[in-house]
Amino acid sequence: MNHALETSTRKVILSMLKTQGPLSVHDISKQLGITEMAVRRHIHSLEKDDLLETKLVRQAMGRPSNVYTLAPQADELFPKKYMQLTLDLLDELLEGEGQEKIERLFEGRQAKLEARYQPRMSEKSLEERVAELALIQNENGYMVDWSQLGEDAYMFSEHNCPITQVANTFTQACQCELALFRNLLDANVERTECLAKGASKCVYMISQNK
Repeated sequence: MNHALETSTRKVILSMLKTQGPLSVHDISKQLGITEMAVRRHIHSLEKDDLLETKLVRQAMGRPSNVYTLAPQADELFPKKYMQLTLDLLDELLEGEGQEKIERLFEGRQAKLEARYQPRMSEKSLEERVAELALIQNENGYMVDWSQLGEDAYMFSEHNCPITQVANTFTQACQCELALFRNLLDANVERTECLAKGASKCVYMISQNK
């Protein structure tokens, strides 16, 4: 079986479990028209990726059999509309409470992130703080790389922004990220390119506070 077909069958099995609930190897084999051995191979692969949970079910006759359900982390494989919900809620807040409320909301988020990450910056040099910020942002999906430009000067690039759709509409998101970086790094930080303004990445120039 070629790789594309393997991947396709795997997706079909996940969709079946999502829509039908617990299924046995026999159930899946019968519906897909493939051998139980082939189904078990896919099941083993999905279990290895922590996408399935197994439960032993007693039968009226014969030996108990295993049925499979999706593990909680498998839910992330299916389409979500979280970003649209976020935008809708922010629009409602803007309409009902005004611009000032939106600004306070983003500033509150910035303060929480700062409190969460500030301990990771203590007793570090500027270069170590830049490296730590890159780790933090990569943990959050920003696809960061950075380089040293000179003594206590760095370029910090984010190739992905998980909140681009929010940032496109609410510039406060970008403003608060810039303020967050300045406070966490205790340095001079300037943004020279921005994904939300059509650039291919967000670029920050970082230098020691004078």
